[in-house]
Amino acid sequence: MAKIKMSTLRNPDTIHAPLGSYSHQVEIPAGARWLAMAGQVGADKDCRVSNDPVEQARQCLENIRRNVEAAGMEVGDIVKLTWYVVGEMDAPRRRELLTEFLGDHRPASTLVYVAALASPDYKVEIDAWACRA
Repeated sequence: MAKIKMSTLRNPDTIHAPLGSYSHQVEIPAGARWLAMAGQVGADKDCRVSNDPVEQARQCLENIRRNVEAAGMEVGDIVKLTWYVVGEMDAPRRRELLTEFLGDHRPASTLVYVAALASPDYKVEIDAWACRA
């Protein structure tokens, strides 16, 4: 069987450079296996939730990591992250956390500020898509 080429990350030089740790586009090869994840909130396995939005984001990303690993994938297979944030969040700490989580990987990403999430305790929710060729 022929090996399928991995996803291609691109930042066209005809638009502005990414403003953070993301790529403007991710091309998925034909025949790739997809994983769609529900939005992950900042609750740990015992349903504990930190009051700190950045710590909630850390837990969201850890929950995403555990989801991709349960599917036989890894963080490098993530192709899209969508962040939903309520209120203020320390942007430098968020960027540092994301770099720690992704390493050199740069999936497509969107950050959206919202009025509320499913519980008033939740300040961050992140959903993710991954694919593996």
